[in-house]
Amino acid sequence: MNHKFGIALAGLTLGAAAFAQTKWDLPTAYPASNYHTENITQFAKDVDAATGGKLKITVHANASLFKAPEIKRAVQSGQAQAGEILLANFANENPIYALDGVPFLATTYPEAKKLYEASKPAMEKLLAAQGIKVLFMVPWAPQGIYVKKEIASVADLRGIKWRAYSPATAKIAELIGAQPVQIQQAELSAAMATGVIESYMSSGSTGYDTKTYEHIKNFYDTQAWIPKNAILVNAKAFDALDPATKAAVTKVAADAEARGWKIAQEKNDEYKRLLAERGMKIHKPSPKLDADMRQVGGIMQADWLKATGAEGQAIVDAYKKK
Repeated sequence: MNHKFGIALAGLTLGAAAFAQTKWDLPTAYPASNYHTENITQFAKDVDAATGGKLKITVHANASLFKAPEIKRAVQSGQAQAGEILLANFANENPIYALDGVPFLATTYPEAKKLYEASKPAMEKLLAAQGIKVLFMVPWAPQGIYVKKEIASVADLRGIKWRAYSPATAKIAELIGAQPVQIQQAELSAAMATGVIESYMSSGSTGYDTKTYEHIKNFYDTQAWIPKNAILVNAKAFDALDPATKAAVTKVAADAEARGWKIAQEKNDEYKRLLAERGMKIHKPSPKLDADMRQVGGIMQADWLKATGAEGQAIVDAYKKK
């Protein structure tokens, strides 16, 4: 073989290998140390290994590439090939997204899993119509109330400055007579430090990640709902992959989902312990507070069924049969 020709051929082969590599950006709004982000980072590493380096996914944590409300649109438009969103944040776009933010519909992990299975076809259809495919979904811990003062009933929350980060949490504020203030997680620490908010509903992990215990000392473990994050991919970006890469991504995504559900459950107790160690009082809600919050949940469930009509009723029926 002509030596020069051999070198040229080797160069072409290298060029083809480099060209075959696909790169995706995956923005998320949560810190690198949050278990959701750690799980996604593991997913990206596993995709790299499973595809032999053909698909490289760069995870952009802590709203560094896009802020939480912008991520879904970025995936839809292809500005980012993939991204992580909190589904309930997009309820204003379609009430189906609000499902796992409806209080007291599913309050344990087995219930949340059943609700996920019952709603998955409707959710996937809705996202597919927007050019988006679901890679996997992972739950947060059950939601409780962080509040500066001790409370015995919903009446104690009237007029309080309440963080609203989704339509559901804004609606709760309205129903309990609190003052809603729109604050995303990346700005939460500053909002508490400056007294912009005095209360909010979220999981133990959010309280720990944002050092809520430095500003707010009470957590009422209401276990009101278990919201999920969805890791989405632009359908065109996914369809452009070769069949072997697609299969690898699908398999790794299923593994990441199973791992994420397991971690979420383990972390729930761990976060409450970590908060208590740092001076947070973990309260079991009084019967009155529990009854008041369940009343709020009942109103919101009725509203959700009204907004979603037959499709919503079919999901709830399927969930109750499981």
